[in-house]
Amino acid sequence: MRFRAKIVDLACLNHFSRIINTIAKLAKTCTLRLTDSKLYFILADKVANGGVSMWCDLCQGNFFDEFQMEGVAAEHNEIYLELVPENLSRALKTAQSAKAVKIKLTNKHCPCLRVAVELPSLSSSSRIVTHDIPVGVIPRRLWNDFREPSVPDFDVSIYLPMLKTMKSVVERMKNLSNSIVIEANLSGEMNLKIETDLVSVTTHFKELGNPPWASEDGCQSSAPGRDLESMAEARIDIKKLQQLLAGQQVNPTKALCNIVSKRIVHFILLHEDVSLQYFIPALA
Repeated sequence: MRFRAKIVDLACLNHFSRIINTIAKLAKTCTLRLTDSKLYFILADKVANGGVSMWCDLCQGNFFDEFQMEGVAAEHNEIYLELVPENLSRALKTAQSAKAVKIKLTNKHCPCLRVAVELPSLSSSSRIVTHDIPVGVIPRRLWNDFREPSVPDFDVSIYLPMLKTMKSVVERMKNLSNSIVIEANLSGEMNLKIETDLVSVTTHFKELGNPPWASEDGCQSSAPGRDLESMAEARIDIKKLQQLLAGQQVNPTKALCNIVSKRIVHFILLHEDVSLQYFIPALA
């Protein structure tokens, strides 16, 4: 099992760094799945038990100048590692003006991802700062726990408003309640609502647009025949939503959410070479 990679391009390095920062804000520990074409960051809390789950994938070719890996076996050419993303984020913070960053899987005393940051120096010799980030190697028999979460048939899919706007609304609301209701319909309308014994606050968004999900039978919506005006809603933990919005450093080109009434809210943030999915289960 071997893995080594190198980033030389500063823009790619900063972009990669921002993605890792975002993941570090969403997950204390996560699984890094390496294949020869992609990197996946996976948080597989069981949504059924009230945990959020996350699935982020990026094409390695858009970030790395060199990328070599040999998986566990020829027919299973993948590596699954458990790591604390904050440690990786911290290592990359030292690399903001680096000439190159090399990442390598090593095993001195325990398995580690070694991040070697080559910094520019005034003399001809370069300075290299090395960080060893402990990782756990996940055995092959457990890989099935980290498959892409399936999206249940949603009632409504809608584009999100500007995330900055949404973030400031949610931040004001979180002082009033621990939960928030997200509701939306197929006419591009979405409401964020808080209802407590003392106060009820609703923020309305209009003309957001609904993604054209073409299903096999040619129906555009996931719920054929659904009344366009009727709202699908889910009440979720406001802190989990705020965490998603506050952690955003990817600046997605598209952001949307799918609502399965009273069950789950599924967020999808897309950037040209990254997709981040985040699932927040509904509260009872």
